[in-house]
Amino acid sequence: MDSIGSPSDAEMLTISAKIVIAGGFGVGKTTLVGSVSEVPPLNSEAWMTEAGDGVDDDLPPGGSKTTTTVAMDFGRISLHSDLLLYLFGTPGQARFWFLWDDLSRGALGAIVLVDTSRLEQSFAAINYFENDSTLPYIVAVNEFEGQPRYDLADVRDALALSPDIPLVTCDARVPASAVATLKVLVQHTLERAVLSGPGRELAPVYSRA
Repeated sequence: MDSIGSPSDAEMLTISAKIVIAGGFGVGKTTLVGSVSEVPPLNSEAWMTEAGDGVDDDLPPGGSKTTTTVAMDFGRISLHSDLLLYLFGTPGQARFWFLWDDLSRGALGAIVLVDTSRLEQSFAAINYFENDSTLPYIVAVNEFEGQPRYDLADVRDALALSPDIPLVTCDARVPASAVATLKVLVQHTLERAVLSGPGRELAPVYSRA
């Protein structure tokens, strides 16, 4: 029998936080959100048409991608029994970058996904979180099947990434790999919170009983 005033397991406090998944066009943001979401992921993918010719000049090679995220992806995952993450994937094409401020508002942190075969598509996202946002972020190299692997030190140099920004590899298709990447981000935000000193929050978090 529970004593008066002691919460049962069902009443344990749950912390929820918003996470942004960013990066260039076709780097795997929709795939990552879908691979870990405990609910059917919401996405706003639209068919790419000839109207995008000359506008969407950042298409991945091979012509295999036929849809694009035009607003956001959304998913949810319980990272721990008391930590619930809401995942928001940003659109990657330049014409939708104006949405990034809204999607990043109130977030705990961000993951920037990188495709090593198209590193130039990553610069805009890294520049945004480095210079135009206060969100803690990490960079994750998405290991696409059949793509060559590079030493992370070389990738860091190519991206001109600061030494204090975590750089990891992941496979967005594999839930365990995506979850491990999310854990790295959460740990990074916690370390930043400690370094920033007491009384200073990095971003809002929300409690649910």
